Amino acid sequence: MKRLYKAAVTASGGREGHVKSEDGILDMDVSLPKGLGGKGEKKTNPEQLFGAAYAACYGSALQVVAEKHKVDLGDFNVTATVGIGKTEEGDLQLSVILDSWIPGVDVETGEKLVNEAHEICPYSRATRDNIDVTLNLLLDE
Repeated sequence: MKRLYKAAVTASGGREGHVKSEDGILDMDVSLPKGLGGKGEKKTNPEQLFGAAYAACYGSALQVVAEKHKVDLGDFNVTATVGIGKTEEGDLQLSVILDSWIPGVDVETGEKLVNEAHEICPYSRATRDNIDVTLNLLLDE
């Protein structure tokens, strides 16, 4: 693979610590969410950071495939809902639901875009066959 970009982020203290990117743009405390036994402090957590990254990356993949098919996405958005739970073996496991709101497209076109974006998105490729990812197409009523 020819690397086009790299990002280095250091986490200190695990889920009750601090994350900082090498360029200093990302520089914040993280906290264990209440649902996982934390105090429920107003700090981000790894699942929120992963969700933000996945939603943004998948949104870009939607733009690429929409341009390829000459479809105007309009004022679209993607919401990534990241869940964490336990497998039958007791291991922690992630799951993701990607809700893509694409106003003004028909169901057939929207589903084509959503599925093709999932094929090319680097986050989707990295998670494929590792975690459950559910794709939802949201349209105007």
